Amino acid sequence: MDPGEHNDEAAVTRWTLSTVHPDMWADPDDDPRETDVETFDERGTLLDGLRHHRLTMEMKCAGLDAEQMARRSVPPSTMSLLGLVRHLAEGERHFRRTAGEDLPRIYRTPEDRDGDWNGAIADPAVVEDAWCQWRAEAELTDRFIAGFADLGTRPGGDVQLRDILVAQIAEYARHCGHADLLRERIDGRVGQ
Repeated sequence: MDPGEHNDEAAVTRWTLSTVHPDMWADPDDDPRETDVETFDERGTLLDGLRHHRLTMEMKCAGLDAEQMARRSVPPSTMSLLGLVRHLAEGERHFRRTAGEDLPRIYRTPEDRDGDWNGAIADPAVVEDAWCQWRAEAELTDRFIAGFADLGTRPGGDVQLRDILVAQIAEYARHCGHADLLRERIDGRVGQ
């Protein structure tokens, strides 16, 4: 799979049928996050890191219904896997906002700054919308990055593209850790 390529839930579900370790996501030799492609430069390394974390988020949510996706962690937190997907869609859009594009928020409003979390309700249409928004925003982010040959470019004026990309990877890494705990609470599946 190419960096930036996103798959449907059925494909992700196929990846999560481990036979070696049933509580894990994929057999070590079949883990879609691991590729034979070697990265030799900064761009390739950063894009591969982003691809890896995006796939991890998809895998952590694979096979869950709307109720499970919307299940909150522990009171008073509003965190859920569905909320994470919505939040990361906002994050993908924020990437381009930081880089200078004038874009409205997807879920958050001045009245509800936590709309990405608060609107994560157990409704199949809400789940479908979240995945569609996330995939569309990730694709737009990938196209945006591809438009710059030099990661030292400052598209928004203040911050280099590489710094925005590193921050995006850190955001995914942090939330993949949350997803580990949320998924384990739902059905016992553990991180890999």
